[in-house]
Amino acid sequence: MRENDTSRDVFNAIADPTRRQLIYLLADTEEVPLHELTSHFEMGRTAVSKHLTILKEADLVYDRKVGRETRYRLNPSPLKEVQDWVAFYSKYWSANMMRLSDLLEEEEE
Repeated sequence: MRENDTSRDVFNAIADPTRRQLIYLLADTEEVPLHELTSHFEMGRTAVSKHLTILKEADLVYDRKVGRETRYRLNPSPLKEVQDWVAFYSKYWSANMMRLSDLLEEEEE
């Protein structure tokens, strides 16, 4: 994780529910125009565009111009950092749950 550069921090980018929803929408398709993404939210195009900018700064989305339209697509690679972080803590919780299970078994005896 890049502690000093929050603008490119994947964790910061996915902290917002709107941005997580955008990632979800982009995951199901190859490329989506801004106006189509905006239709899924109760906010204007400018607000959705700001959320997409944060995702773009974290390298989670790519954009390209097609005429006057901007299209977005997901770049899932940075999500590996999140997956690795969760995997680390999954091991931690599994080990602690096993210890708890062992303690409970000892108390039953």
